[in-house]
Amino acid sequence: MIRRFTRRSCLALGVIALGLQGTSSAWADEVWPQPGKPIRIVVPLPAGSGSDVAARLLGKLMSDELKGHPVIIENKPGASTFIGAQDVARSAPDGHSLLYTIVITHTQNPHLYAKLPYDPVKDFTPLAQVMKSATVLIAAPNAPFSNLKELVAYGKAHPEKLNYASYSPGSTSHLNAELLQMRTGVKMLHVPYKGATDASRALVAGDVQIYFDGTASAVGLIKAGKAKGIGAATPTRVPALPDLPTIQEQGVDGINIVGWQGVFGGGRMSPALTEKVSAVLSKVSRSKEMLALIETQGNEASGAGAAEFARIVASDSTKWGEVIKAAGIKLD
Repeated sequence: MIRRFTRRSCLALGVIALGLQGTSSAWADEVWPQPGKPIRIVVPLPAGSGSDVAARLLGKLMSDELKGHPVIIENKPGASTFIGAQDVARSAPDGHSLLYTIVITHTQNPHLYAKLPYDPVKDFTPLAQVMKSATVLIAAPNAPFSNLKELVAYGKAHPEKLNYASYSPGSTSHLNAELLQMRTGVKMLHVPYKGATDASRALVAGDVQIYFDGTASAVGLIKAGKAKGIGAATPTRVPALPDLPTIQEQGVDGINIVGWQGVFGGGRMSPALTEKVSAVLSKVSRSKEMLALIETQGNEASGAGAAEFARIVASDSTKWGEVIKAAGIKLD
């Protein structure tokens, strides 16, 4: 009797457990954020960078929108955003582990590396594009040129003596410089650094001559007189630098692919949960506070939701794949 009761009890408990699992899964979709469980926003870039500043404001605004629910920012920089991306890729797709990243993670790395520690499609759910961003070509204060025409003339007169910084191999700062070489015929030496802060510091110190910097940093350096503005790598002029011509205006085409900053969740998030998290992110991305920061950084507001952002990611991956293939860059 005791044995039969035990078997039946175990069977009943098993059925109850399965039922609870299904209930728990459905509850996770209906109730987000879950009480007592903080939301983590992983930033695969150094603290203090323009993207980090934006992510921290986004986190604060999310917490406010969610009635004080804790939102924690975790910086996990390095390895071309691999470290932070891998963290979120391995996390539960419950909307409590989010990745705030730049264009490189999902549209450039897949074409630069034969093997990635994450699948850019299967391991992530696009949630919201926070802003559109780009790079600005700047020069060291002591550089012997002040515009693109003078830069090209100097580079051709001093073969391979012109050097450029990047914040990591394969980054937008690297790829745009490779494009500049291809479009102008100027040969330059690549000097990669560990992060945007180090690259900017090296340029200001005169250790390198040029750098395709993010708009947030470039605008500040140019306005402070710590760097020369050479040209914007954008289809139109950067609003925060209205007097700086684009590279295209100065006669060099093709260096105007706009980047972005956006938020991803883990892979295989349910449609209901995706919509819920995306709606909050899109709303706070369009708030007055975020719009003011985006304008200050010289970027363009977006707030595109999950479906639109997914299309943007796919399209940009195709564009950058073509650029990387044409430049023959592989980082394995």
